[in-house]
Amino acid sequence: MSQSQFLYLITSGWKTGKKHRIEIWFVEYAKKYYVMSEHREHAHWVQNINHNSKITSNVSGKTLEGTARVVDAVKELELVKRISELMMKKYKWNQGLIVEITPGST
Repeated sequence: MSQSQFLYLITSGWKTGKKHRIEIWFVEYAKKYYVMSEHREHAHWVQNINHNSKITSNVSGKTLEGTARVVDAVKELELVKRISELMMKKYKWNQGLIVEITPGST
């Protein structure tokens, strides 16, 4: 896969404050980025976001400061459906907890 299919997400450890970087598949929708956590809320990076929403991301070589949040699958059903469709089209996979990344909102 080409590098542009990955987003690099940097979160701050909620216990240590240390920076943690992951490489993850993403889709772009409505000027925001969306990623999925296969391990849902058990993933350390999701736990970090739940404690501190400020993140840094890198997409196609462009570094962006912003915030991240877990999308509420009950209250935001239409958004969940759209992101799931986009992930399935791009990666043939859409099973996970959706996290929204909003650039420039720190």
